[in-house]
This record gives sequence, structure tokens and C-alpha cells, in this order.
Amino acid sequence: QVKLVESGGGLVQPGGSLRLSCAASGRIFSINRMGWYRQASGKQRELVAAISSGGSTNYVDDVKGRFTISRANAKNTVYLQMISLKPEDTGVYYCNMEGIWSSDYGPRSFDSWGQGTQVTVSS
Repeated sequence: QVKLVESGGGLVQPGGSLRLSCAASGRIFSINRMGWYRQASGKQRELVAAISSGGSTNYVDDVKGRFTISRANAKNTVYLQMISLKPEDTGVYYCNMEGIWSSDYGPRSFDSWGQGTQVTVSS
């Protein structure tokens, strides 16, 4: 199995910055897509940003120009740099990774989620 552990959330004032990290562990063979999702209170979880194995990125419209997703393949880690934070960015942020892991029975695909980290933007 592949486990994801997130870090970097917290309380920040409007206009501030935070950097989220998510590290994967386990018998990982390769990681294809990495993504960050957020869920505001009372709302559905939504995709914020994603990055492919080749480095292609996509963002939800309201974070374009403010958030940057990146990955460190050697560390099986994905980052989300967030600047110019707004109160509407508040929510629980989850990382997600899809790839291949080496099971006892050979290569298997995985689609794993982190436990979530709270981001609160408030004065």
C-alpha cells in the first residue's frame, strides 16, 4: 500500500502565504498524477491543482496566478505553494496520487489520499 502524509497547513491572514507538502511512502514503482483538492465546510471536495509525471499542470480558475503545484520525484513528494490567500481559500486540503506500486503479487495500480490538512485564512 501507499501512504500519503501532508503537512504545512495552518492559520494565515488574508494576503498571506502557505506551502503544503505531501510525501508518499511504500513500495512505490512510479507516480503518475499528483493533485491537491480542497473541501470547504458544507461543500463538495474540489480539485485545486494537478501535475502529471511530465510536469504539465492545471489549476482551478480561482487559484490561477496565486497557487503553484510542483513535485520532487526523487522524494515522492508534491507541494502546493499558495500566495495572496483569501478567506474563500479556507478548507481542508487533501493530496492525491495515482501510480504503480510493487505488491507481493507484482505491479499494482494505486490511487491514494492523504488525511487532509486544515488551511484557515482569516484576520
